[in-house]
Amino acid sequence: MKCLFAGILAVCLTASAGYAKSNKKQKLGPDDIGSSDPGKGVNFYSIEKEIALGKQMAAEVEREAKLVDDPVITEYVNRLGQNIVRNSDARVPFTIKVIDSAEVNAFALPGGFMFVNTGLVLKADNEAELAGVMAHEIAHVAARHGTKQATRGQIVNYASIPLIFMGGWAGYAISQAASIAVPLGFLEFSRGMEAQADRLGLEYMYKAGYDPTAFVDFFEKIETLEKKKPTSVAKVFSTHPMTGSRIKAAQAEIQGDLAARQEYVLDTSEFHAVRDRLYKLENRRQGEPKTDIFPTLKRRPANSSGDDSDDRPTLKRRD
Repeated sequence: MKCLFAGILAVCLTASAGYAKSNKKQKLGPDDIGSSDPGKGVNFYSIEKEIALGKQMAAEVEREAKLVDDPVITEYVNRLGQNIVRNSDARVPFTIKVIDSAEVNAFALPGGFMFVNTGLVLKADNEAELAGVMAHEIAHVAARHGTKQATRGQIVNYASIPLIFMGGWAGYAISQAASIAVPLGFLEFSRGMEAQADRLGLEYMYKAGYDPTAFVDFFEKIETLEKKKPTSVAKVFSTHPMTGSRIKAAQAEIQGDLAARQEYVLDTSEFHAVRDRLYKLENRRQGEPKTDIFPTLKRRPANSSGDDSDDRPTLKRRD
């Protein structure tokens, strides 16, 4: 048994030591999205088991949370997310739902089960900001961070309690299943994992056509909000805040690795229609018609063809 324990611990140490190095090797770029595999590495969970695990976690979340059932809101958020998924390295199908909560948050469970709080939609100023947060969470799933983190935790348990081998793998799987209802452990990632999700998220939203600077804009906003009103920001955000170093790294990624484009999608009228709808639902629930909190749209001049239809996305153009 000592030999078995030493062998697994050696695998763990080797994997941990080479994590940063492997991430550097995987830093390919947006043109490699789909052909690269950021999810490779030491992982005790197969894709099938990861999906099953995420499905169980998602069922628990849905039992505890209040989901939005408005078809206009849910269809929009799902369509926005699925577009980013198509432009990502994700190898699992995504199920995206909206939680009725004022807390600014979004999270994706292992296997592609994603939840977006209404508070996040209301806090975003434009569609690109919302897309940036969703892209970051999609990146965590594409890189399989949840089950990789769980794998590391299991190996640490092996190191702390070598007698776990007395019960065999089946016995440990049962004890692991007992804690399935607490998904937070699958959402708190290491700094290296957060940095990788930042980079991949930027690439995914960029490939989907969005302005990647909106990613930095939103997380800077969250950092300010957390200082002013900590209870309004989810713990998942505060665990790994968008620190100055992460902001600089994201800016360097944008300037150095994402080729400048003439046009980016920054906003759409549909985003504002959905956000207005959320405000109305919130006001109706509170019984107070606060019309003054509705967003003010800044309209751009009509183009040369005279078509300034609200259905057209707002493009950010470079000089």
